[in-house]
Amino acid sequence: MKHTIAVLVENKPGVLARVASLFRRRGFNIESLTVGTTEKEDLSRMTIVVEGDDKVVEQVIKQLNKLIETIKVSELSESSVERELCLIRVHAPPEKRGEIVELTNIFRARIVDVSRDSFIIEVTGDEDKVSAFIDLMKQYGIKELARTGKVAMVRGNKK
Repeated sequence: MKHTIAVLVENKPGVLARVASLFRRRGFNIESLTVGTTEKEDLSRMTIVVEGDDKVVEQVIKQLNKLIETIKVSELSESSVERELCLIRVHAPPEKRGEIVELTNIFRARIVDVSRDSFIIEVTGDEDKVSAFIDLMKQYGIKELARTGKVAMVRGNKK
């Protein structure tokens, strides 16, 4: 079972390395990891997806809380807003461009770059939507793909 963990940490050099090392030492595999600054420049937010049972996640959270730079750790529930971003360079010969544009529109994706023989398409959404779009683009020939990990936030008002 996949679990999403949000970690608020001090925005200092080496914090990401310490978090990754913690996972390595414990033998936990990180499915995805995204990091970025928050509304406060001195804080960063990590969104970590880890696969395992509840006991594994409980252990991960305890270990993360032990790190000096950790401000707050929380497991996000299914009621969270979750998104991924993917950029896909797809082969786009003239006779297939209309089909690709149509599929892009259906998925509410955007063509962000056009060249003589390819498009770069940006698609955002939950993991299933992004995966489904990637699967559809395979028939045209994916030349390059860059996919973020999950970014998530709890729904509702933050106090």
